[in-house]
Amino acid sequence: MTLALSVLVLFAGALLPPLAARYSRRLAAVVAALPFVTALALVAQHVPALNAGTLPKARISWVPQLGLDLAFRLDGLSLLFAILVLGIGLLIVLYASYYLPRDDKLGRFFGYLLVFAGAMTGLVLSDNLLLMVVFWELTSISSFLLIGYWSDQRAARDAAQLALGVTGAGGLALLAGILLLGSIIGSFELDALLSAGRSIHKDARFVPALLLILIGAFSKSAQVPLHFWLPRAMAAPTPVSAYLHSATMVKAGVFLLARLHPALSGNDVWIGVVGTVGLVTMLGGAYAAFLQDDLKGLLAYSTLSHLGLIVLLLGFSTPDASIAAVFHILNHATFKASLFMAAGIIDHETGTRDIRKLNGLFRHMPRTGLLAIIAAAAMAGVPLLNGFLSKEMFFAESLNAELPWAGRFVVPLCAGLAGVFGVTYSLRFVHAVFFSGDGTGMPKTPHEPPMWMRLPVELLAILCLAIGI
Repeated sequence: MTLALSVLVLFAGALLPPLAARYSRRLAAVVAALPFVTALALVAQHVPALNAGTLPKARISWVPQLGLDLAFRLDGLSLLFAILVLGIGLLIVLYASYYLPRDDKLGRFFGYLLVFAGAMTGLVLSDNLLLMVVFWELTSISSFLLIGYWSDQRAARDAAQLALGVTGAGGLALLAGILLLGSIIGSFELDALLSAGRSIHKDARFVPALLLILIGAFSKSAQVPLHFWLPRAMAAPTPVSAYLHSATMVKAGVFLLARLHPALSGNDVWIGVVGTVGLVTMLGGAYAAFLQDDLKGLLAYSTLSHLGLIVLLLGFSTPDASIAAVFHILNHATFKASLFMAAGIIDHETGTRDIRKLNGLFRHMPRTGLLAIIAAAAMAGVPLLNGFLSKEMFFAESLNAELPWAGRFVVPLCAGLAGVFGVTYSLRFVHAVFFSGDGTGMPKTPHEPPMWMRLPVELLAILCLAIGI
């Protein structure tokens, strides 16, 4: 039952930070961190059993008449995502306690953050398809609250409504697809779906079910043409962007594709739709990122590109491509979360995130600059960093994928172009912000942030190096 408890402790913990914030910001941060630490410990205790070949599970009867139980499982995929959700969430608590203004209601922010973390953890641990949809919708609702946290700003309210509208509609499509899929296999249990394998492809209801599920996945992971909500969501506070839009919420769609990959992939519809959407998103996002003058806008569009890369790999439907996709999910979460937090530090200490105004910051903020350079180099795919490894695997798979004759030329060409744009926008991020100019003409005189605000970025940058080396 500890798997169920790891989800419950996050939801229950969301009630405490608003109370603690009445006494002090530090107490609110400590109280918000405890559920993340507890949930991590509850999940981690199952790792030895998982390594021994046992699949930890927990089940509580809920609505058996509908085939809906509180059923949870821990396997390699869910373990990876649980670590990302809980580990990076813990770092965001520390970062946000220094980033957010002192007159902000920090307790309310941490409460929303814990609700979202509980929904994401429940989603990745779900062993029941209907339960997965329930948590899927909870992530949409809680992300609405986080994106619109600064509710006095019109841009934040509009962005939150747009994100909820797109991802909520995608959730309805996902529900319809899951209901069709359940009618095919006669169960909503994940084991039943995975054991059915690709025999379900012969059913006439399979293609409509697959397309509906893909709409849900694409809406959450901001794939073209459902991508437009993500750049608008940059109106959210930077801790929200670093958490939701690099490591967690936008990864929910690719998690769903990876989770259902053994049963749904390997057919022409999957390869055609998933591959094409991933390819267009990867290339379009990379090109748009190069044109952005806002730091968070650049990072948002580069996130679209990397999500498209992951989706394209899953579209190849080969074991090696799936491994590369999951590996890049991990790598992207580490370097992109650190870049978003670095962008937040720059905005916090200079008063702007406009690339046209930022200049010469390395002489004023050398430590922050070094961390941002490491993360940007990982994003560009520089050797000895984690992004290099998964990008190299991606390039290899783009050459080796079994595609129609036109695809064997177009896909590697587009992969190469996206790689070129990735290097270009990473270089622009580093050069324009840290080395171009003398570090003057900004709204505030730049200086290094407090040590504890920089610590989460340092830990993630170390991970980028450690994995790469």
